[in-house]
Amino acid sequence: MIELITTAESVDQAKLLVSAGVDTLYIGEEQFGLRLPIAFSQDELQEITAFAHAHQKRVCVAVNALMHNDMIEKVVPYLAFLQTVGVDSITVGDPGVIHLMKKHDITIPYVYDAQTLVTSARQVNFWAKRGAVGAVLAREIPFEELKAIGSQVTVPVEVLVYGATCIHHSKRPLLENYFNFTKETVPSEDLYISEPKKPDTHYSIFEDSHGTHVFATNDLNLLPHLASLVEAGITQWKLDGIFTRGNNFVEIVRLFIEAKRALAGDGWTTALQESLNERVIALHPKERTLDTGFFLKDPNNVK
Repeated sequence: MIELITTAESVDQAKLLVSAGVDTLYIGEEQFGLRLPIAFSQDELQEITAFAHAHQKRVCVAVNALMHNDMIEKVVPYLAFLQTVGVDSITVGDPGVIHLMKKHDITIPYVYDAQTLVTSARQVNFWAKRGAVGAVLAREIPFEELKAIGSQVTVPVEVLVYGATCIHHSKRPLLENYFNFTKETVPSEDLYISEPKKPDTHYSIFEDSHGTHVFATNDLNLLPHLASLVEAGITQWKLDGIFTRGNNFVEIVRLFIEAKRALAGDGWTTALQESLNERVIALHPKERTLDTGFFLKDPNNVK
């Protein structure tokens, strides 16, 4: 069964997404969640979870930050809060957090999410044997490798089908350090970096309490290839709205919901796929470009 997982940038948007037919909301707060469109308060997390459950939908909370000792010491009370609220799952990438969950009898199902490190079925199955109910695959895996992983894993795996792909994360505040050196104020608008030998590149870059994050030049759109993912048995699909804001993101999600329903029934056609894809492109931010990422690449050319 296809599961659509989406981020949310506000309580109101979260409710719109649930009402539209999203299966799982992916949300979190500032301290323990990475690269979220917004950090929710605990009261907001509780409100969103209650609303989702009232509509038979799920909530997954990001606890996938790179943990240092001071954060590890604070994570148990937060996990206990999430368990009390009744969230359906969390994403975790630090084995120390998994250890603490067992030690303190935190029984929230967890999805293993180690960012760019999850690239094989054996790694997924290793964590499945240690309690993971799923895993988030690295975003730069070609389809031929995805098919092999999908045929070998023992738990569901998530792939990104729409949104920005993070290609670098440093815990250091690189933007702040640079602008301190130049004695300038860090600009509040969107920032990009470019490779000297590839002037057409424009990697999005931003900084938060977790450090500096760099994203691929093009955002990902796999709507034309959803049928291939279904055939490969990979049916946990993430849509990330970190750079697609407001109602446009909701409308793009609606298009993927329409695609999901057509694929689940008997209504998926080339004409529908092309129509939905054209509408996704029209709604996508004009200053950002779309492509299929590594999906169609030859695995031998990316190793």
